[in-house]
Order: sequence, then structure tokens, then C-alpha cells
Amino acid sequence: MTAPVTPFGRTLCAMITPFTGSGELDPDAAGRHAAALVADGCDGLVLSGTTGESPTTTDAEKTALLRAVRAAVGDGVPIVAGVGSADTRHTIDLARQAEQAGADGLLVVTPYYSRPPQPAVEAHFVRVADATGLPVMLYDIPGRTGTRIEPETMLRLAEHPGIVAVKDCAYDLLGSTEVIGATSLAYYSGCEELNLPLYAVGAAGCVSTVANVAPRAVRAVLDAFDARDTAEAVRLNRLLVPLTRLMMASGLPGTVTAKALLDAGPVREPLQPAGREATDGLRRAYEELLAAMDQGRQAP
Repeated sequence: MTAPVTPFGRTLCAMITPFTGSGELDPDAAGRHAAALVADGCDGLVLSGTTGESPTTTDAEKTALLRAVRAAVGDGVPIVAGVGSADTRHTIDLARQAEQAGADGLLVVTPYYSRPPQPAVEAHFVRVADATGLPVMLYDIPGRTGTRIEPETMLRLAEHPGIVAVKDCAYDLLGSTEVIGATSLAYYSGCEELNLPLYAVGAAGCVSTVANVAPRAVRAVLDAFDARDTAEAVRLNRLLVPLTRLMMASGLPGTVTAKALLDAGPVREPLQPAGREATDGLRRAYEELLAAMDQGRQAP
């Protein structure tokens, strides 16, 4: 099978945005976290997505975050900047700001709340892709936006030379498999539980929130699959399940659970921090994952 094209790397982290204790952007902490993620196996970073609290950060903060992370990781690490909004003009403005600040690509979500029909969705993405020289990763997450990028729309968008990738949170493995097979779009799983299944049918990799706290474990699953050791890939994937469930399926947003495990400051309202019980459970699952990973490395 031909290896998928990976325009932004294979194991990407949907990075949190660190804040100070008083709730201001902490560029130094962001740089340190980004550098640690890269050192621990992340090929690329996605900034100012949902996990990065983009709904509550200003345009100026998004630019400052991008500049700080670029300075910390250098020019060799792909950085994809989240620029999506419900307003096409604002999205284009954010895209141009991200290009000037040093982004390698743009993450553009489907316009939310207004629920535009498919021709309008298509026109939105084309307008943004035409606005800069940066490659675009479409972000298909109908559970949050209220609007799907339908497979037929995706096929048309794939013809645009500036649209190169998809962050896939549509929970439609059949539809995604069909588009992967019919286009050159690089699909990245945006749902932790589908990282391995989607990779197995031709995805380029993943954009992972869990990678904020366990980048080596997230990467190890794909490494094993690439090594054609599917049994090991399955084993490693299963080790991640308890932490993934608590971080992504416990009723708390991934931003909240990731920050509960990291020294990254508070979340911004309307989000609230995880309570003591949830934090203790996350910590146990995280420590058990690390112990299981260590035990696996020591096994003959």
C-alpha cells in the first residue's frame, strides 16, 4: 500500500494554550510545552483549535501564541494555526495574520451556528484557501458546528490546490474511507478512539488532545502499525483507552482534562476547572498508562 502523504507530519498535538494564574496568555509556558511535545515525539503542532481555547482567546493572543511557539520549536516543526470562525471575513483576516506570524498551515473549521448549506460551506473554504499561500486543513466536526462537510463537498474541495488535509471528527468511517480513496487529501483523525482505525484505512495520522500529556504513547500506536506489528499497535491502543475515556468522554472538555494534568494555568470561562475527584481519576489513569508503557518496554 502506498504510504499516505503527511503534509504536516503524522503525530500532531492539538496543543493547549497555557495561561498565567491570573488568566493571561503565558507565551513562555507555551514555548516550553511546545518544545517538550516535540522532544517527546510530536511531529507537528496545531494551535488555537478547540483544545487551545480559541473561542476565548483574542486575535492578538493567537498571534502572540504562534510567534512564541515558533520561536521555541524552530522552523523545522510544522505549525498549523487554527483560524476558523463563523465569519468568512474574520477567518480570512486570521488566516493572513497567521501567515505573517509564521504558520505552516491553517486549520479552518466549518462555520458554526449559522448552519450554512453545502454550497455556502464550499464557498467559505475556497475563499479562505484563496486568501493566503498556506495549505489548508479542513476541520470537519459537525457535533460542534452543527454542519457536516458532506463527502460530495469534500470531493470538490479536494480539487483546490491549497486544500490539502482534513481533521476528521465526523464519526463516519465509511465516508472518510471513500474520500481517502478518491482524493489526495491527507486525513488526520481528530477523535482519539479512531486514531488507529482511521490510520489503518489510509489516514495520514492524528491531531491529538491526549498527546498534550502522553505524546509518546499516542505516537507508539502509529509506530507499531507502521512497523507492521498490528498486534502491538492494538495492545498499545488498548493501554490508552482508560486515559482517553477520562480525558475525552467523561463529560469534561479535553481542554479541561488536559490542563488538570498539566501545570498550564486555568481554563477560561465559561469553562470551569476539573474537580478534585475528576483530577485524581485522571492522574491515576495517567500514571497507570506510564507504568504499563514502561513494563512493555522492559518485557523480553
